[in-house]
Amino acid sequence: MEFDKLVHQPTRLQIFTHLYANGETTFTELKTELGITEGNLASHIQTMEDADCVTVTKQFVDRNPQTSYRLTSRGEELFEAHIQTLETLIDGLEE
Repeated sequence: MEFDKLVHQPTRLQIFTHLYANGETTFTELKTELGITEGNLASHIQTMEDADCVTVTKQFVDRNPQTSYRLTSRGEELFEAHIQTLETLIDGLEE
C-alpha cells in the first residue's frame, strides 16, 4: 500500500482536507485556518495547481484583490483515494 506523496505531505493534506470539506476558500482564510505562512501556502498551492488538483480564481472584491482556491475533480479523486487507502490500512489493523 502506497500513499500519494502529493496528497500525503502534511501541509498539503491539510489544504486538501480544508478545500474538500469547505469548497472554495480564499487565500487569507486558508492561511488563517491552517496557521501557515503566506510563502508556505503559496508554494504548496503552486505544487497542487501544477498537478491539476486545484483551480485558482483571482478577482477584485470591493476594489481589493482576492485569490481563492477550489479542488478540481482530479484533486477530489486523489483526496478520496488517499482516504480510502487510510481506511484500508485501519481495517487491516482491526483484523
